[in-house]
Amino acid sequence: MRPTQCRWPRLRFTTRRGFAIYEDDTLVGFVMLYDPTLTAQPQEPEFFLWRLMIDKTHQRKGIGHAAVQLLIKHVRTRPGAKKLMVSHARAAEALRRFYASLGFSYTGAEEDGEKVMVLTL
Repeated sequence: MRPTQCRWPRLRFTTRRGFAIYEDDTLVGFVMLYDPTLTAQPQEPEFFLWRLMIDKTHQRKGIGHAAVQLLIKHVRTRPGAKKLMVSHARAAEALRRFYASLGFSYTGAEEDGEKVMVLTL
């Protein structure tokens, strides 16, 4: 799937933005982003890919990869964006490979029992 095939309706939360992921006209998943620029006094200074979900029947088609590429492009347009963070369960080797393929690397930190990765923008 080409990245241009994902459409991104915006859902507004206080400091999180949700984006629906479509393949053609079919909703196949969503991604949620913590955006510290959406509040006057952010709890965290960094952008954080908070959740990525792709319907099981649409996984392993490149949709998640394309969606994260579009999210990275979006975050780069946000004021003050220097890093995008993500975390995953310690034993999730497939997620490590997935995020590493997008340019993320480990920070050495753990948060809520999950390994933290960072992408320098």
